[in-house]
Amino acid sequence: MNLLGVAMENKLSWDGNCLLPTYRLLEGRTPIQRLVRLSEKLKVNLFVKRDDLTGLGMGGNKLRKLEFLVGEALSRNADTIITVGARQSNHARLTAAAAAKAGLRCELILNRAVNRTDGDYIDNGNTLLNDLLGVVVHDLPGSADVQLFANNRAEELRADGHIVYVCPLGGSSPVGCLGYAKCAWEIHAQEEDLGIVFDEIVVPNGSGGMHAGLVAGEVLLGGAPSRIRAHAVLSNADRSRNITLEKTNLTLRLMRPECEIVADDLNLSDDSLGSGYGIPTQAMVSAVRMLASTEGLFIDPVYGGKAFAGLLADVGSGRYQRDQNVLFIMTGGLPGLFAYRDAFRAGAGPV
Repeated sequence: MNLLGVAMENKLSWDGNCLLPTYRLLEGRTPIQRLVRLSEKLKVNLFVKRDDLTGLGMGGNKLRKLEFLVGEALSRNADTIITVGARQSNHARLTAAAAAKAGLRCELILNRAVNRTDGDYIDNGNTLLNDLLGVVVHDLPGSADVQLFANNRAEELRADGHIVYVCPLGGSSPVGCLGYAKCAWEIHAQEEDLGIVFDEIVVPNGSGGMHAGLVAGEVLLGGAPSRIRAHAVLSNADRSRNITLEKTNLTLRLMRPECEIVADDLNLSDDSLGSGYGIPTQAMVSAVRMLASTEGLFIDPVYGGKAFAGLLADVGSGRYQRDQNVLFIMTGGLPGLFAYRDAFRAGAGPV
């Protein structure tokens, strides 16, 4: 057994006798691909991990978390799953899709946290898909406390005899974060197969769960947590760092309680955040266009677009040398492109 196999066996068994219940939503590893033309253009070895190719519900990174979250819900005999988010939440759409596959009722508590009233944002993208999935959607104003509403709604349903599982924002509970701790093992295995080592792994940081999970997995494999480079898309750097630190350490406690990181271990920037969550920037528009026109790949405007803009800015600043290998995780969220049509019209600046 190789080092990776030993680490998996000793710290957490992902297959067979898994220490926590899971419900399979992915069909094996997602591929890692080299961005040949863009690497030549930028003089850095750029790769993408295609977590947008996860199939169910138009795909996306949240399915990794939902394998553990739906597994936990089913282990508790839940018949209903509730989750929260903004109106164009990718996590909400994928929770609805996972619930359909697992035979669970689903209710989405969504607020209008992004100040957009155009028809594309309100009725297209994830909103259209939620309707097709046949879930109950509670459409709340931007000022509403979605988690409080979800908890109260769960109590109403329980009073009617339902067994309800409440899933947090982004699926980013410690259990949900295990999905990306598992992904860290997957990346290490692919590095062995490819015969390369990635100097940094670049991700967006929204609710912090993907970043936290990857850091936890990296730590358990003996790597440096700072290898995971995150670009904040929801909150400023200080808030994002604090949230991610807490989630990382709570996730580590599920696997190796004696492990712990500190805030300075987290490699995080908010330079690509712009005016706030879901608000387009010119850098994001340019990054989405560049990846599409150079490699034929699409990334979303809220998460991947801003994170890829951050990666491009890091390349421009000289952060990466010519011989370094950088992996960008494509997180999906493609329905968001249709909700942000106005941002991509020729010459669009910040909206």
